[in-house]
Amino acid sequence: MAGLVPKVLLIEDEPSQRALLAYNLQAEGFEVVEAGDGEEGLLLVEEEAPDLILLDWMLPGLSGIEVCRRLKTRTETRALPVIMLSARSEEVDRVRGLETGADDYMVKPYSLAELMARARAHLRRSRPVTVGERLEWQDIVLDAETHRVTRGEAMLKLGPTEFRLLTTFMERPGRVWSREQLLDRVWGRDIYVDTRTVDVHVGRLRKALTVHGHEDPIRTVRGAGYALG
Repeated sequence: MAGLVPKVLLIEDEPSQRALLAYNLQAEGFEVVEAGDGEEGLLLVEEEAPDLILLDWMLPGLSGIEVCRRLKTRTETRALPVIMLSARSEEVDRVRGLETGADDYMVKPYSLAELMARARAHLRRSRPVTVGERLEWQDIVLDAETHRVTRGEAMLKLGPTEFRLLTTFMERPGRVWSREQLLDRVWGRDIYVDTRTVDVHVGRLRKALTVHGHEDPIRTVRGAGYALG
């Protein structure tokens, strides 16, 4: 389902290694976006809004360490989980990678099963809805497994698109999402939908959230998009 499938950005310059990782990630149910160097990787972070990054240390041009440093110094990408992959096995290298901001560090050759387990563990913290967990924000509770939303004591009726929209907002309260980012996240990049459609569905979501007299929790940011809270 668009919007609930976790998206992994794989930044790896070795084509065979990248192909192997991408194949295994897709087999595990992840959507995979690939980059062959650090500069391309940083661009795809902006364009694709991934949920997790697998980042090779030794990249041509911009190193993995520098990519990680830039991501972790920017407010909008600071919370994005980064697993660094490296042939460097010395403790000093592992410490350097983690001090740069990497959330995890795996030494090549690594176990694919362990990498998948670690990826899911980080996603469980950063995007719990992808592993069927509940999201809560103030008096709104969204249960990804049962596909139910309540506000206070009342059960809310949401269509599939409104459910995915609310999921996106509740995963990152306060973040301003542009219409284009919401289109990518909720509808998927392969489907052409006019940006005005976003406004229509945000309107429907607002109506559902306020049907019992509650305040509207969705904020319109002029010229930028929408945010929860």
